[in-house]
Amino acid sequence: MSQEELGKSLNEIIKHRLEKLSMIRKLGYNPYQYVFNRTHSCKSILENYDDLKESVDVSVAGRLMSVRRMGRASFAHIQDQSGRLQIYIQENKVGKTQYKLFSYLDIGDIIGVTGKVFKTKTGETTVFDEKLEILTKNIRPLPVVKEKEGKVFDAFTDKEQRYRQREVDLNVNPHVRDIFVLRSKIIGWTRDFFVEHGYLEVETPILQPVYGGAAARPFKTYYNALDQVYYLRIALEIYLKRLIVGGYEKVFEIGKTFRNEGIDRNHNPEFTLLEFYETYVDYYYMMDFVEKYFKYIASKVGKSTYRFEGHDIDIMKKFNRVKLFDLLNGEIGEDLYKADVAKLRKICDERNIEYKPEWERGKLIDELFKEFVEPKLIQPTFVMDYPVEISPFAKPARDGREGIVERFELFIGGQEFANSFSELNDPLDQRSRMERQKRLKDKGDEEATDIDKDFLVAMEYGMPPTGGVGIGMDRVVMLFTEQKSIRDVIFFPQLRSLE
Repeated sequence: MSQEELGKSLNEIIKHRLEKLSMIRKLGYNPYQYVFNRTHSCKSILENYDDLKESVDVSVAGRLMSVRRMGRASFAHIQDQSGRLQIYIQENKVGKTQYKLFSYLDIGDIIGVTGKVFKTKTGETTVFDEKLEILTKNIRPLPVVKEKEGKVFDAFTDKEQRYRQREVDLNVNPHVRDIFVLRSKIIGWTRDFFVEHGYLEVETPILQPVYGGAAARPFKTYYNALDQVYYLRIALEIYLKRLIVGGYEKVFEIGKTFRNEGIDRNHNPEFTLLEFYETYVDYYYMMDFVEKYFKYIASKVGKSTYRFEGHDIDIMKKFNRVKLFDLLNGEIGEDLYKADVAKLRKICDERNIEYKPEWERGKLIDELFKEFVEPKLIQPTFVMDYPVEISPFAKPARDGREGIVERFELFIGGQEFANSFSELNDPLDQRSRMERQKRLKDKGDEEATDIDKDFLVAMEYGMPPTGGVGIGMDRVVMLFTEQKSIRDVIFFPQLRSLE
């Protein structure tokens, strides 16, 4: 939005810009061009001034972000993905027609400029425009953008509006673009890490006839061609394990996953999940491997300490390892390992922890852990050895502790980042646990799953000893970009419709 448009209604501004659009066409210009022969980005001109100054013609394109009109000469700034650059245009250089064209331009228009590079008296690198091209005429104004002391100030600060109109957010808040550039790099570095360690990247179905691999409520759809109900996957686990049965020894997948549950600053119904599986290793090996992965990403980002959830997190220090019951017993003040359902309900009642009547021992323990322990796990911590009731895909603890499985979760800043098992490969035990899940579902547990017969058949062919891990990539990006909300690292997060 230009200064002349301040105070006008949106409809008035759009009407005025449509009039300018008509005038541009009358001048003989197509305001929506097909192509522009760009030779440089804004950043490359700024970085290579000594090689370009006053002798080389450059062609650069970008969105018009500011204009200072001074009669027959004007300064402006254009912005492309790489940054901002000043341009200077004189009527006696480009001619009356092109300068008239410039008079019809508004902030938000996309233009192409060809000319030579020079520095102004204040030392700012600038392109002296010799040829101006209108590439795209903007008819809906961007928020107010003002420049002061090299910083950008704008009126586009409402969080929800920014999420709904991310394209505008990216234009007026360059730091937001930087966050998503780093997100892309983190995903790329993640792929590099696994490929360097001999993993094969694979793709598995998003639409599934039976959902599983996690405790979550799914999104349901209908497959017309098959005349069958299908679900959007809630995890990647089941099909990746079938590939392990098929003979692959190291596989990973980074993919969209969907859980029909609540939305808050740490949860989005559509999220990006990394899962990986390696044969002949267990959860001890995977703890070392996950720690190595996080340190690898930190080294790529370029620092060891990150501000997350109000704390300074040092990724390069040794990650802590502690058993779940050791932590929980210390917080509650008594040994809960052998506590039955009645005892656990009593503890929840005494501490005002809500629970559902159908919850069994493992779920009650998990709820107490989430309430009293998780928020205190600030520095990277592997929490080990969970109740079997909430871990249907993990092997029993090899030391014989009844009701305990070899599972760990990684917590950073009070948030869960990873979940891992020594993967259960006993097909009879797996069938028994799936049958139990089915009974829970039949009783109304929305997070319990059906029996996956195809998976059980695959397990009967034999799956080698395997370690597996799931990591929420959006939280990884939150950590390494130091963001407070998952919505700040997802381009278009889910929002309630305004209609």
